[in-house]
Amino acid sequence: MLRLSWLPLLALTTCGSPPAHQQGPVRLTVSAAASLREALTEIEPLFEARSPGTDLRLNFGASGALRQQIEQGARVDVFVSAAERPMDELTVRGLVDSATRRVLAGNELVLVVPSAEPSPVRSFAELASPRVRRVAIGAPASVPAGEYARETLRSLGIERAVSGKTVYAQNVRQVLAYVESGNVDAGIVYRTDAAVSGRVRVVAAAPPASHRPVTYMVAVVSSTRYPREARALGAFLLGTESRSVLRRHGFRLPETAPAEP
Repeated sequence: MLRLSWLPLLALTTCGSPPAHQQGPVRLTVSAAASLREALTEIEPLFEARSPGTDLRLNFGASGALRQQIEQGARVDVFVSAAERPMDELTVRGLVDSATRRVLAGNELVLVVPSAEPSPVRSFAELASPRVRRVAIGAPASVPAGEYARETLRSLGIERAVSGKTVYAQNVRQVLAYVESGNVDAGIVYRTDAAVSGRVRVVAAAPPASHRPVTYMVAVVSSTRYPREARALGAFLLGTESRSVLRRHGFRLPETAPAEP
């Protein structure tokens, strides 16, 4: 089983393609939204047990940053995005195999505060209050959770009031860390992120109509050297075992399993 990696993937592009007679395991690199860390880490050994000779390398980060890595030639086999837009941009450029693109899961946007002390924040509307000094969200240009958060603030009519106190994070887990440390008064994350921390508490859920649905997409990257194995992984992520793990971690699933790629 290979290590988790948060390092840039561009360094992986410096090696040439292995010869056809190369011995040893097939190593698939999966670039996935940071909010999937716990779920995919649990799914990893399940897939490897079902696919002897195939090892996974999990690379987590903001979906927009991962998209840029793929655009710049990073060696990635499967991409899992926390929003449709990063996948759309890769699809238009032919950088992912559109025939393998599927909806993996959904999530819910929530407002969290530090659990260690009383908070003046009990709703999204209160983020505009002068009592709230700092609010953390993901950088909207690269972090889908930040883009959803901005849509929600705009929908509620408080985007301008909150903009001067906004602290931008590189990914949704960094938002969570800012709230856990008490460096901000509140943060906007996914419900699944809040569930992994004992140092934050959820005070409100974003109204569903205030932002686009949180939709996780999975697809095989067109440049993969291992299309058969990558498609097998895509199918496994959509299958019963993976759905069970995702559900246990709080992700919302399609009512029926999507067709396998």
